[in-house]
Amino acid sequence: VGYHNPLKHPSTTHKINETQKIRETVTQLFVHTDHRNWNNVAAQFAPKVNLDYSSMTGNPTAQVSPTDIISAWKTVLPGFTHTHHQLGNFIIKNNGDKAHVFCYGTATHFIKDDKGSVWTVVGSYDFDVEKIDEDWKITSMIFNYKYQNGNDKLLEKAIENVKSN
Repeated sequence: VGYHNPLKHPSTTHKINETQKIRETVTQLFVHTDHRNWNNVAAQFAPKVNLDYSSMTGNPTAQVSPTDIISAWKTVLPGFTHTHHQLGNFIIKNNGDKAHVFCYGTATHFIKDDKGSVWTVVGSYDFDVEKIDEDWKITSMIFNYKYQNGNDKLLEKAIENVKSN
């Protein structure tokens, strides 16, 4: 019996390629968010998304459109000088045209002022994604809050910055 490399098997290779595409969909969401490239943010989502940040905000889960999500994020994120989302420890379960993604996430928010204040939020995410046409789209996004560190007043300051611009 010879050595069999599972990475050389065509169905395994296809699954690895699809897993990479799924991971890239989630990663692109945050990269484009940090760059405020809202059209590309919207492109990562399905037409309706189950959005749940209740573990951090206390707000209930809601079915929303990408436009709704981006409209809400635009009231806060542009008020920071920079945001930086870092993802890792991806666990992806691919079931053909649907998949579940778990990953860790850290979001650092910075406003340049005389203090150089930073606010960091740490948690994990559960995403459901679905293959629509040839692209993977996020159908559910759940943030699982762990902790925050730094100046939590930066959120209020960022909202005020957006209102004053």
